[in-house]
Amino acid sequence: MIQAVVDNVYWQMSHDRKTTALKQLQGHMWKAAFMAGRMKAEFFADVVPAVRRWREAGMKVYIYSSGSVEAQKLLFGHSTEGDILELIDGHFDTKIGHKVESESYRKIADSIGCSTNNILFLTDVTVEASAAEEADVHVAVVVRPGNAGLTDDEKTYYNLITSFSELYLPST
Repeated sequence: MIQAVVDNVYWQMSHDRKTTALKQLQGHMWKAAFMAGRMKAEFFADVVPAVRRWREAGMKVYIYSSGSVEAQKLLFGHSTEGDILELIDGHFDTKIGHKVESESYRKIADSIGCSTNNILFLTDVTVEASAAEEADVHVAVVVRPGNAGLTDDEKTYYNLITSFSELYLPST
């Protein structure tokens, strides 16, 4: 029985499954490693300075990830930049809905009390970008080393960025 569970977990990870149960299991494993000081989250060099600028300009920053809220808090609380949880206004995971479903973005907007067209969603996955756009959310596709390649149509359709410093976000 234990081996069947282990095999299932490996299968889900090898297929990049975004199931809530898998993400919660990974979150528990990460917690043990982060708390023991064996792991620290790393961010691209442009991320934290950009988020600090956005916050100083009065913008709110939320994380929506297929990783559990617990895992998100571990990443931002135990990073090579130190504890940067104070930069994040809230966290969302697959409990609100899957990132490929447009209704998830509407639920997030309702939860934070704003219109979907006042949200910018950053992603490296175009099916997520498409779902967000269906909900009238603004989207930028982040192109980073190691990301899946984009088709020519995706490259011309989406607003592509390679650094958070490329974003101009007016304060509200």
